[in-house]
Parts: sequence; C-alpha cells; structure tokens
Amino acid sequence: MKILLAIDGSSSSQSALQSVAARPWPASTEVKVLHVVELPSLLMGREMGGSDPEFEAFWKALREQGKELADKAAQQLREAKFDVSTELVEGDPKSQIIDVADRWPADMIVVGSHGLKGLRRFLMGSVSQAVVRNAHCSVEVVRKPT
Repeated sequence: MKILLAIDGSSSSQSALQSVAARPWPASTEVKVLHVVELPSLLMGREMGGSDPEFEAFWKALREQGKELADKAAQQLREAKFDVSTELVEGDPKSQIIDVADRWPADMIVVGSHGLKGLRRFLMGSVSQAVVRNAHCSVEVVRKPT
C-alpha cells in the first residue's frame, strides 16, 4: 500500500501524521510525506517584478521550513517502522497533492481536516475538500481530537 501524507504544520496535519503512525498497515506499506510550499498571495507581485533579495531570502526560508517539517514527520514514521520518503513541492496545495498522488501513484491520501483559517481559507476553499473531490484514490481526512 502507498500512502501519501500531506502535511502543512497545522495541528490537524499533526493528527493525520499520528493517525498514520499508530495504525497497523500491511508490512509493505510505503508512506510519502508531502509538504507543499505555497507562496503567500501578497508576495506574488514582488515575484513577478524580477530579482528581489528580500523575497529570495523569504522564499528560501519557507522551503527550508517545509523541508524540516517533512523530515521531522518522516523521522516519526521511521521510528514506527515505516518505509518513508519525503517530497517538497511548490505551488497550489490542492493541485499539487493530487498531482503527486497521481504521479507516485498513491493508493490513499491522508490529510488533516483544517489547515488554513479565517478569510484566507474562505477565499481559497478547503484543501481537504478539493482533494476529496478530485483525487483518483481514497482520501482520509483526519480531524484533530477535541
């Protein structure tokens, strides 16, 4: 079985990680931890304007933070005896999660129920909802325990 675990650093994605790590999957289960680095919309105009050292430093920091997040999740899964790989991609989380799942190909996608909050979530729509509607495989949406 091939499980794509999409994480974003939210408490819901931490719950998704814990759910995958705690369950008795078949021995041959592979897990790919995916983090999508998304450019904040306020900076898009700066990106279009050419080279900007401040923007480049910010973008590099976002990528490094994403890599650290994916590596930390992968380590937790390795400690639980999973065969784990990581992938860091840039772009829209909704489409990138589905694209990576198709390309790999995943048997299941696991995502947290909530990542973004407030106006940004309202304007962009829910990543988990988009993945459920458009994925070629099964999708498990994990809620944070209350």
